[in-house]
Amino acid sequence: MPELYVVRHAQASFGAANYDVLSDLGHKQSIALGQALAAQGVRPDAFVIGQQRRHRETFEGIAKGMGLDPEDAEIHSGLNEFDFKSLLNARFRHGAAPKNMHTDRTAHFRTLRDTVLAWQRDEITDPPETWAQFTARVEAARQALARQGTKQLLAVSSAGAIGQLVASTLQAPDAQQIKLQLQMKNCAVNRFVYSDHSFYLHGFNETPHINAANADEMLTYS
Repeated sequence: MPELYVVRHAQASFGAANYDVLSDLGHKQSIALGQALAAQGVRPDAFVIGQQRRHRETFEGIAKGMGLDPEDAEIHSGLNEFDFKSLLNARFRHGAAPKNMHTDRTAHFRTLRDTVLAWQRDEITDPPETWAQFTARVEAARQALARQGTKQLLAVSSAGAIGQLVASTLQAPDAQQIKLQLQMKNCAVNRFVYSDHSFYLHGFNETPHINAANADEMLTYS
């Protein structure tokens, strides 16, 4: 069966003015992942990425690690992350936002979890996109990725979109999406196999580039 590899982007720049840029460690992670995948015999026929800079930079690092010229990847907006900063701001537009919710990791992820659950229940007024719009575009991306005539396809996306892709594949309740999202490691690999009539999760949150010797440096979540 054809294989689909969906990779979360490498470490970005949490707390900085522009999150959508890989850190120095993020570039190192993406190259190391490409090397590990090549060692496993992974040789994608095609690459698809979201529109965000961190997706492209991760793809370029993976390609470099695989020893490939970073040919231009196809872009699909369904792989984009939801606008978590604007979503948090929408929830707290009238005040009472937790202190440092955009810059402190503990405050941010605790608040994001509760905010996404409220978003799923349509309890946030005028979000940057509705939950239904988000899930529809992720599903459109899944259908586009599960193409015939491709033996191996590698996509780069973000934790929220991947969490939804996994949750929908497992036919899990909406609330499971954020639980999956918050587990997602940087440069984690999620594998799917599919046919004309089926689509299965085959591996979740795998990090073949991380081992006991380098985990302290290479294992990150944001």
